[in-house]
Amino acid sequence: MQTTLTAADFFAAKLTYETDPSDLAADRAAGTALTVLDVRDAAAWAQGRIPGAVHVPNAELAARVAEVLPDPGAAVVVYCWGPGCNGSTRAALTLSQLGYTNVRELIGGFEYWAREGLAVVSDAGRSRRAPDPLTAPAAV
Repeated sequence: MQTTLTAADFFAAKLTYETDPSDLAADRAAGTALTVLDVRDAAAWAQGRIPGAVHVPNAELAARVAEVLPDPGAAVVVYCWGPGCNGSTRAALTLSQLGYTNVRELIGGFEYWAREGLAVVSDAGRSRRAPDPLTAPAAV
């Protein structure tokens, strides 16, 4: 027997399993306990990342997850480059298959985090770019 998914069910599930850069920033500012997990490769990590993120490339995630996420019930947000990359979806699936129950994907990934003018850190230091007016309100 096939279950019919309603539009309301679909959109509620999206909001349960996804977050966007501004909501993640608000959660972090409010002190919400969560781990931000960057699953890109080492070169991408060095180029720029969300401050405080933990780096575990997708290729190593299944083998290393217990060292960075010892509690399968802890909140975790995974990200990769941006909307053209499905690395965060793959990581969220891996975590879910390994029994992690509170996993969300950062829609827009690192690209939209940076484009919204949120702080980034690289091996060269911390920075913040002006918000892209196509992704965040422009100052008038």
